[in-house]
Amino acid sequence: MPGIAEGLRDVVDLRGKDSRERPMALKLNHAQMEAIRRHAAEEYPFECCGVMLGKVDDVCKAVGEIVALKNLRRESARAQEWLPVDDPTRESGRNRFLIDPLDQLRIEKDGRARSLEVLGYYHSHPDHPARPSIYDREHAWPWYSYVIISVERGVPGDLTSWVLAEDRLAFRAEEVEIVS
Repeated sequence: MPGIAEGLRDVVDLRGKDSRERPMALKLNHAQMEAIRRHAAEEYPFECCGVMLGKVDDVCKAVGEIVALKNLRRESARAQEWLPVDDPTRESGRNRFLIDPLDQLRIEKDGRARSLEVLGYYHSHPDHPARPSIYDREHAWPWYSYVIISVERGVPGDLTSWVLAEDRLAFRAEEVEIVS
């Protein structure tokens, strides 16, 4: 993914947390983590993407469901309809993901009907580290958890989670807790 390593210090702030932002843990169970890993391996060498639904309290975001989605960037013409880019060859399913807005609305509505909320999103970084890129920061929203999984030559590796600061200047690492 172009730009992942460039400017990383500007994107990721691991030194501290803004006093207004209370650190929370993202809780996944083994099956959910394996679903993300499997999705990442199946989609390699392309980025996979999906949504995490669940419940939030004062100390954690508890994932109740992982919803694997199709990466719309793999369909260049449709992706251009939803989110046009100047040079579509630079933003392909290999180095970017795009969630179909209609899928996003459907998932949010379905989740609300079951008392679940969107906690965040996951995507893979094929042959790159599980750290957010500048592009990731520019397209993220504060509060949501952004799980990134590295996939090296088709094998899922590190899985990390990040939360964008309210000022949108940096991500902070979020603890991922694997529960039974």
